[in-house]
Amino acid sequence: MEHWLWILLAALFFECKGEDKVMQPSGDVPAAEGDSVTLNCTFETSDSYPYLFWYKQHENSSPGYILKRDKRSGQNSPKFPTDRFGAELKDKSVPLKIQKLELSDSAVYYCALQPTVTGNSSTVDENLWSKDNTIL
Repeated sequence: MEHWLWILLAALFFECKGEDKVMQPSGDVPAAEGDSVTLNCTFETSDSYPYLFWYKQHENSSPGYILKRDKRSGQNSPKFPTDRFGAELKDKSVPLKIQKLELSDSAVYYCALQPTVTGNSSTVDENLWSKDNTIL
C-alpha cells in the first residue's frame, strides 16, 4: 500500500542585504513513498562565491540543517545521506532533490543564502528562524 507524503514549500523571500534575495515557490508537493521530488530555490546576490543552505522543519520543531552548497563543493549533514538528499548549485538556483521518499520526509523545506554579517556572527543562526517566516 502506498503512503502519501506532503512536502510543503514555504513561501519565502529573504533579503540578506540590499541586493541579496532568496525566493521559493509555495505549496504542497504530493508524492508517494519511494518517489523522488525536486524542490526549487532561486536567489540573487552580488557575492561571487555564495553559500546556499537547505533546512527541514517538522511541525512544532526547529529547522534542521540538511546541506550546504557553494561553487566548488557541497556538504551534507550526516543525518541526510547524499544517496537521498542532493543539490547542485547552478547559476542562480540550488534545487534540492530528495530520492526514495520516506514518510519521515513530510515536512516544510527552506532554502537560505548565507547572510552578510558584520560584528558577532554567532547570533545569526540563532536569529535566522526567529524572523517572520510565515507559511502561506
